[in-house]
Amino acid sequence: MKDLLDQLSDYCEAHTTPQAATLYELERETHLKTLSPQMLSGHLQGQLLAFISKIHRPKTILEIGAFTGYAAICLAQGLQEGGLLHTIEVNVELEYLIRKYIALAGLKDKIELHMGDALEIIPKLEGNFDLVFIDAGKQDYAAFYHLVIGRTNPGGLIIADNVLWSGKVVAKDRAQDPDAVSLHNFNEMVQNDPRVENIMLPIRDGLLIARRLT
Repeated sequence: MKDLLDQLSDYCEAHTTPQAATLYELERETHLKTLSPQMLSGHLQGQLLAFISKIHRPKTILEIGAFTGYAAICLAQGLQEGGLLHTIEVNVELEYLIRKYIALAGLKDKIELHMGDALEIIPKLEGNFDLVFIDAGKQDYAAFYHLVIGRTNPGGLIIADNVLWSGKVVAKDRAQDPDAVSLHNFNEMVQNDPRVENIMLPIRDGLLIARRLT
């Protein structure tokens, strides 16, 4: 089954618009210079995020967890004229890579990088958001959600990555993995939040997309 899933994933990527040269180089350098390159959004998910952003046309985006900047570059493609994407990354060792590729992508005026703890930075940001992408510490997903749901404009989107956690959210021994437990509780919380409508997609490690209703 795994071989078939890998083949289908490769097939999907082969039938998806190729990633831009800058994103290809960023993916390559991420694999060469980081210890956990699998944290990168990658081609298929990146293209989906770009599609969502281009359709939604947000004025302000918040990304919680930049890693090396791949998703931020994809999401910024749909920004309205004069729009801004705030991205937050706690790992200072990644700052040079993020800034390098934001510049190479020609997005220095559209992406503002904040280094530090997202739980401390988010309350200091001004205004509301049209799109929020959560991809940082898994045990903090609920806290991130509580910080942003009231600041997400009606019709705005909150997207959370890794919500399937390699299938561990449905494993019998889920209780042995604190991240799996936190993600399951987060998924249940969003599912039962009357302020949103939501859909979970089994893309890569799972994407949960919630739309603020009022």
